[in-house]
Amino acid sequence: MSVLQFDPFRELERLIEWPVSWTRPSAMPMDAYRHGEAVEVDFDLPGVDPSGIEMTVEQNVLTVKAVRQRTPNEGEEVIASERPQGRFTRQLFLGENLDPDRVEASYENGVLHVTIPVAEGSKARRIEVGSGKHEAIGVGSAAA
Repeated sequence: MSVLQFDPFRELERLIEWPVSWTRPSAMPMDAYRHGEAVEVDFDLPGVDPSGIEMTVEQNVLTVKAVRQRTPNEGEEVIASERPQGRFTRQLFLGENLDPDRVEASYENGVLHVTIPVAEGSKARRIEVGSGKHEAIGVGSAAA
């Protein structure tokens, strides 16, 4: 089952941006795994207010956008600022075997949990095999 599909342009973009971004980790790391009849995806979004998260699905592309912004209070002096701030976007290219119309999401303890069900037509189904004798039908034979 494919959650992510290879996008050569996206990979080229990553390679071009690599020297610029190698000093800080991805702002939205994720884990994806199959659990029963769904794919589960967890995005790490610590410090993000749930109202700052936006998810959309369009043409089998799941897009997650998040905003993490901290404005120093009056009288505060910033001594160190290593946590990424601003707007972050992550896209998952969903395989044809997943159902983009039934995606569900929840957010708890800084983790956005997304459930993407397997499409009904892609689920394995059992086919009953009948028993009994069937007569062969001749092709091209004519009755006398």
